[in-house]
Amino acid sequence: MKSSLPYFQLGLGAFLISFSSVFVKIADVGPIASGFYRVFFGGILLLIMVLVKGYYTSISWRSLRLSILCAVFFALDLSTWHISIHGVGPGLATVLSNFQVLFLAGIGVLFFKEKSGWKLNLAICLALIGLLLLVGPGWNSVGREWKMGVLFGLLTALFYAAYILSVRNLQTGQSFAAVTVNITLLSFLTAVLMAGETLLAGESFVIPNTKSLFALAGYGFFSQMVGWILISHSLPRINVSIAGLLILLQPALSFLWDILFFNRPTGPLDILGAGCAFCGIYIGLTRNRS
Repeated sequence: MKSSLPYFQLGLGAFLISFSSVFVKIADVGPIASGFYRVFFGGILLLIMVLVKGYYTSISWRSLRLSILCAVFFALDLSTWHISIHGVGPGLATVLSNFQVLFLAGIGVLFFKEKSGWKLNLAICLALIGLLLLVGPGWNSVGREWKMGVLFGLLTALFYAAYILSVRNLQTGQSFAAVTVNITLLSFLTAVLMAGETLLAGESFVIPNTKSLFALAGYGFFSQMVGWILISHSLPRINVSIAGLLILLQPALSFLWDILFFNRPTGPLDILGAGCAFCGIYIGLTRNRS
C-alpha cells in the first residue's frame, strides 16, 4: 500500500487538473480574468497553508528574480491557453498545450546539446500527424476564432515549456517548505501580471453569478493548489514511464470532458489524431528514461 501511494497521488492530481479547462469554459468571465482568479484564489489558499503549517523560510534575491521570471512565463501560458480554450474547446486546447514536451525536447537538443535520437524523432512525427488529423480536415471552412485558438494552443505549449524550465531552476535543491513558499509567491506575482493583462484586454473582474464563483474557486483550489501539490510530491518517487502514462490522464480526460460536457463533434479522425498526439507526448515524456 505504501509503495502504491505515489501512483495514486499522481493519478489523482492529473484527474483533478483535467477539470481545469472545464472550469475556464463554464466561468462567465473573460479568458484572462479567469487566469487571474486561478492564481489569486490559489495563492490565498497556499498562503493559508504556509501560515498554518509554519513554512517560514527566507526568500533570497535569486529566488525572487527567478520567481518573477516564472510568473511572466506562467501568465503568458495561462492567457494563451484560456484564449485557446474559448476558441477550440477544452479538449483540443489541452492536447495542444501538452506539446510542451516536444518544445522542451527541442530546447534540450538546441541549447543543452542533448541527443535527439529515434524516440524524439518518432514523438515529433506522431505529434505532427495527430495535430494534422485534429485540425487539418475542414481547416479552410472554420472561422477565424477557431484558427486563432489552434495557434494560441501551440503558443501555450511554448510558454509552458519555458515556465517548466524556469520552475525547475527555481525549485532545485529546495525543501518542501521552501517549494511551497515559492509557489505561493509565484501565484501572487502571476496574479499581479494577469491583473494588468486583464485591464489591457478590457475584460471585467466582475464575477457575474454563483456558478462562475464556484468554477473559479474550484479552479484555484483543485488546479493551482491540490493538483500540483499531489503531482510535484509524487513525481520524484515514480518510474518515469508509468509517470508519463499517468500524466497523460490530464489531456486525455480533458478531451473526454469536452465530448461529454460540451458535445464536441468527434469522428474517427479525431480519435485517431488524439491517439497519435498522446503517443507522441508519451514518447517525448519518457524518451530518456525507462
